[in-house]
Amino acid sequence: MTNMSPISQLIRDRRTIKPKFYSDQPVDEAIVNELLENANWAPTHGMTEPWRFTVFTGEARTKLRDFMGETYRSLTTEETFKQNKYDGMQESVMHAPVVIAIGMKRQDSGKISLLDELLAVGCAVQNMHLTATSHGLGGFWSTNIVATSDAMRDYIGLASGDQALGLFYVGHPACDWPEGTRGAVDDKVRWVRA
Repeated sequence: MTNMSPISQLIRDRRTIKPKFYSDQPVDEAIVNELLENANWAPTHGMTEPWRFTVFTGEARTKLRDFMGETYRSLTTEETFKQNKYDGMQESVMHAPVVIAIGMKRQDSGKISLLDELLAVGCAVQNMHLTATSHGLGGFWSTNIVATSDAMRDYIGLASGDQALGLFYVGHPACDWPEGTRGAVDDKVRWVRA
């Protein structure tokens, strides 16, 4: 093993762990607050801080589950409805002790580009995921048809110009921490030196 800085090790240890692999052990609210506080320190062009979070725990997850089921049915046709997706969405909400809806609040002026705002929210979610990893918690960012819908945007109290950008599930893994692999970085980099 190479001698890496703690931040490099944390980044390389981060894994997507889906809710079906979580135990039913609750996540301490202080840790959830730390995830949110660290998300709040993401880079933000123009200091717009576009990220918005709605945290679902306890019985609120049951209401979210029901909303997701109804919304999935309304967004699909008889031909596009998939029972396994419907079941999976609902089970994920109930397996995770904490579900954080991710939103992007668009500034009224439009001065900062939509792309900048979306990327800032992505950085905020990465901060949450790394913080979860540092506590040995699993994290999973789902961007399914319901989690990114206008109906979800409305459900979490955002305005029409804003966007729902998915759900971030957090829980204690009931499985071994997954091994990670990546292809060589040299295959993805082009250096320009002159």
